[in-house]
Amino acid sequence: MGLSDLPEVRYPLFVVFAITYQVILVGNGAILLAIDIFCPSATVPKMLDNLLTGNNSISLLGSALQLYFLVALTGTEVFLLAIMAYDRYVAICFPLCYTFIMTKGHCAQLASGTWATGFLNSLLHTVSTFRLSFCKSNRVNQYYCDIPPVVALSCSSTYMAEMLVFIVGSILAISAFLTTIISYIYIISTILKIQSVEGKQKAFSTCVGTLYSFILFTNSPASIPLTVTPTLTLLSFSFMY
Repeated sequence: MGLSDLPEVRYPLFVVFAITYQVILVGNGAILLAIDIFCPSATVPKMLDNLLTGNNSISLLGSALQLYFLVALTGTEVFLLAIMAYDRYVAICFPLCYTFIMTKGHCAQLASGTWATGFLNSLLHTVSTFRLSFCKSNRVNQYYCDIPPVVALSCSSTYMAEMLVFIVGSILAISAFLTTIISYIYIISTILKIQSVEGKQKAFSTCVGTLYSFILFTNSPASIPLTVTPTLTLLSFSFMY
């Protein structure tokens, strides 16, 4: 039946909903774009250059920078997804307290803390990796530089580098994973308790964008070979050693 047959109502509603729709597209599109672009950009441009020129070499500095940005951006995205899940958890489970909990200052602290953690974590692993002595083959067994294939070239003890990945990677990855999963468990549980169908749809619509972003990041076939999360790095070490 539509919203209204009156032109004086339909046209203003068209403008309102058109603007709202554009805001939703831009907001969710920015999230998906960031998740799709950041990590592959650390590896794919060099891979394309290798394919075009046939020269697969990379400088030591280039190798370190590639590893640094790959680990940093991947870790940051994992933490951002956890923060996004927490934000939706507060919005849906505590709607009346949302504005008091998720203030602009708190959001800024969470965002800056997420980026700082991701890049400091990567700096720690990058320094630990490239402090090793390399006197074996200089052929990296991968089409990009990541911690396991680079460490595999070392002729010195890699115990500290491995333990660093194991301990720090486990703590950060498990913390982010549990935050995300527990948040969505509470979100889904709260939505299911809502009596009206309209209320359920409204609540679900507020978190569908972040939920889709999480599913896209964890299950996208394109993201798996181009990104290495701390958990995947840990698994790589366990299989390699």
